Amino acid sequence: FLFAVSTANAGELSVTGSIQATYQSEVDRTSGNPLGMDRELKFSGSTELDNGMTVSVMQDTGDDLDFGNSLITFGNVGGLVDINVGSDGSPLDAIDDITPTAFEEANGAGSGSYNDIGDAASDTGIGFKFSLPVLGSVNYKYVPKMDGNKNNEKEASADTNAAVGSMYEVAISTPLGDLPFVGSYLEGATLTTGFAEHDHSTVANVDDAFDVTAALTYSTGPFSFGIQRKVHNEGEGAAATTDAIFYKDLAIGVAYAINDDLSISYNTYESQRHNSDAANLRQESTAISLGYAIGGMTIGFQDASTDNKSWASGADDTRTVSVKVAF
Repeated sequence: FLFAVSTANAGELSVTGSIQATYQSEVDRTSGNPLGMDRELKFSGSTELDNGMTVSVMQDTGDDLDFGNSLITFGNVGGLVDINVGSDGSPLDAIDDITPTAFEEANGAGSGSYNDIGDAASDTGIGFKFSLPVLGSVNYKYVPKMDGNKNNEKEASADTNAAVGSMYEVAISTPLGDLPFVGSYLEGATLTTGFAEHDHSTVANVDDAFDVTAALTYSTGPFSFGIQRKVHNEGEGAAATTDAIFYKDLAIGVAYAINDDLSISYNTYESQRHNSDAANLRQESTAISLGYAIGGMTIGFQDASTDNKSWASGADDTRTVSVKVAF
């Protein structure tokens, strides 16, 4: 008789997460309890196949410890590309505002209204990550149906949201120091660009929604700087005669690392809304942030001020203190 023995590479499983406590003072409005909490928990595992490919999985949870997003990634496919399937990750959401900050973006701690890009952040799709000469790293995701459903295995979502179509996003990160001929003069600078298109209505004859952004960041020693432009177009409404609502945003950030643990930053964020049926005052936010790291714990502070919150007349000032512990 035949007796065969085979070996397999054992996989690894890890649990990581964080818990955050904040105290937020709302200067311009009456509020209740200023204390807040946030919890994050993520399970991840990985293994290596005999052909050199890697397989990694991720599952995170919501604040109530219910299932959140999940992702399975096949790494080094053909020695060229990483392929992932799941509901975690959006190329544009990852670069929504990448200007440097010591704690949060100018209106990331509750001051003003934040105009987010990257709608594919939690929809199930297929993604590809690879590198190209000169261009740098490319991150692409395609969602066949932007209906917000997270199907179980061997299952297709119902036709509940038949009026929505597909979406794709792509982001490219180009280290300018790697460019031929001029790279030696641009060391420390990175150009990040992104585009997304969403067929938000397959029934009405309307234009698709789209996002486009470009950011230039630069770091040298303890100093870092960034400037970013964004356009978020929500597409035409129920008919082609309905004007699309769109936003033009500008983010600027300057950060300085005082030492290995303490950093300070100044951030601004301007957002101009174009809506024919509403006020369109320019929303302007400014913030000063401090960040202090003690091992796995980070203490953050931000003093932020916003004029014309929600693109209408009015101020919105906040002061936020945060203690976050990662494990």
